[in-house]
Amino acid sequence: MGIHRGAFLLSYPKSGGTPTSKYLITSALPYINGVKHLGNLAGSLLPADVYARFLRHEGEEVLFICATDEHGTPAELSARKAGLCVQDYCKAMYQKQSSIYAQFGLSFDHFGRTSSAQNRALTQHFYEKLTAHGYIVERTIRQVYSVADGRFLPDRYVVGTCPKCGYPAARGDQCENCTSVLDPTDLQVPRSAISGSTDLEVRATNHLFLRLDALSRAIRTWVDDHADWSRLTRSIALKWLDEGLSERCITRDLDWGVPVPREGLEHKVFYVWFDAPIGYMGATKEWSDQAPHERDWQAWWWDAPDVTYTQFMAKDNVPFHTVFFPGMVLGTREPWTMATQIKSFNWLTYYGGKFSTSQKRGIFLDDALALFPADYWRYVLLANAPESDDTRFTWESFARAVNQDLVGTFGNFVNRTLKLAEAHFGHRVPEGGAPGDVEHRLQDSCQRLAEAYREHLRHQEFRKAVQVLRALWSTGNVYLDRRAPWNLLKTQRDEAAVVLRTAINLIMYFAMAAEPIIPFAAGVVLDALQVNDRERQKWLQEIDLESYSPGREFYVPDLLFRRIDGTEITALQQRFAGL
Repeated sequence: MGIHRGAFLLSYPKSGGTPTSKYLITSALPYINGVKHLGNLAGSLLPADVYARFLRHEGEEVLFICATDEHGTPAELSARKAGLCVQDYCKAMYQKQSSIYAQFGLSFDHFGRTSSAQNRALTQHFYEKLTAHGYIVERTIRQVYSVADGRFLPDRYVVGTCPKCGYPAARGDQCENCTSVLDPTDLQVPRSAISGSTDLEVRATNHLFLRLDALSRAIRTWVDDHADWSRLTRSIALKWLDEGLSERCITRDLDWGVPVPREGLEHKVFYVWFDAPIGYMGATKEWSDQAPHERDWQAWWWDAPDVTYTQFMAKDNVPFHTVFFPGMVLGTREPWTMATQIKSFNWLTYYGGKFSTSQKRGIFLDDALALFPADYWRYVLLANAPESDDTRFTWESFARAVNQDLVGTFGNFVNRTLKLAEAHFGHRVPEGGAPGDVEHRLQDSCQRLAEAYREHLRHQEFRKAVQVLRALWSTGNVYLDRRAPWNLLKTQRDEAAVVLRTAINLIMYFAMAAEPIIPFAAGVVLDALQVNDRERQKWLQEIDLESYSPGREFYVPDLLFRRIDGTEITALQQRFAGL
């Protein structure tokens, strides 16, 4: 793999030091078993994409990495239910998820797979280093064994009646009905999820454990060094640390996963949460291996003080990214890149309840794309990003944001400006007249809003960023209403030309500002104005409302967005209400 094997002291990257020149961004890896719902998009994938797009506009060097998380019990169970071998199932779901994310405009530099050869090699490398430093131990535990299946059963392969609520299909790790955390031996009338057999025994077997207890002090020191993390991220990390860390089992009795290279444990694989976060590195190596003479994955992950690394995830993933995975990294005593910032999100709920595949409640991403274009979802989810609290998705709020902001503010300004200019000046930017004090004040106002917008995006404050973007769009409509070029055309044609020329310049900047949020609509507008790549690279650093000069050609695009009426909302509420 090209990894330097020299020993390093147990340490962690300090804040400060070498100035940052590169930005590494990862989103929590979507699990392979099925199409994800809107909460997965809102809580990690989408904000990570917006941040990556923003930084690229700012001229920064960015690497945006993600992958499917493919190992673990649910993948095997889903494959069995689909009538496929697990490898074929994961391949098909990887292709389906990749297509959906592309349709949502997620701009990954690489979207990999944790089942890759690269991730397998890296996972085994981590195991070897942790073992060499005494952080992995072998223990004998007692586990459910299915005589009919001839194998030990992981927790989720045991089903039965919940002792707490009587739910007859509770899993061996948790009851889906009452959410109680369970052990397989707690279940009443337990049976194998593979064969349905009740011929189960509890037998002794050996497994590997990561000594998080021995790594606790180093993990806490690393967490304490990141006082700028959000309250949500730090509170979850400190709660785990304050309660005390214990050894954690990192192997499972499964056929699908990264094999354990240890004598006597050859038929076991690593726990999915051991190899999954290593998948960030594995996916980057996949990317690098595609063009080895042009790309260097280690420049991002190995002894790279010039890299700022931001992880995006929902709050349920925070313990693994602030405690478990950092412990693994620190235990190798190697200079891997560790998170600079962990941007965590609360839940997106569906009318206050959980999204549920089995109950058919809520919106999943393939259905979302079939209903409305990606930009509708991108805008609404970011405008209501669950940053400080859980956020309720409702069809009423979805329609309100689309109708008021996308249709009524941005779309309306683009449409009425370009149609009026076309009707009275043709397909060229109007000539004549000169900007006055009103236009100069407008330019200053837009520049201030643009700077605030950039600042919010740089600090990953997505709801605030969308609020400022909406305010920026509103300045155009206010300007157009006050200057009323439709009236000026009757007696002051040159003055009307100034107003429409200024408004077309605003359209260009509004679309460039919107590109990280609604890239498809922004691209349509910029194409209609025939804005070239060099102009797009200038982005919002300096707004000049005379830069889009007289005489340039444009065309009027089709309506960017459509209104959603009350009848449609009612139908959507009924369709996605669940069983």
